[in-house]
Amino acid sequence: MASEISDIGLIFGEVLRHYRSEKNISQEELAHRAGVDRTFVSRLERGIRQPTITTLIGLGRALDVSAADLVQATEKEYLRQ
Repeated sequence: MASEISDIGLIFGEVLRHYRSEKNISQEELAHRAGVDRTFVSRLERGIRQPTITTLIGLGRALDVSAADLVQATEKEYLRQ
């Protein structure tokens, strides 16, 4: 179970990186827009940390997508694997 959760963290990181790259913004800019530290964005993208619901909503707003879209993309990729 613990490895499944860490897999989800890695997948979320890939999803976050994809959306950020699609918007052509840096980790620093995303962090600024979402009200978090740049190193936290880096840790999220590497799957080291996972966001709280508050952070998830902030990231979504910063990327002009819903938090639900971020979660749904993560879940879809997780189930695909």
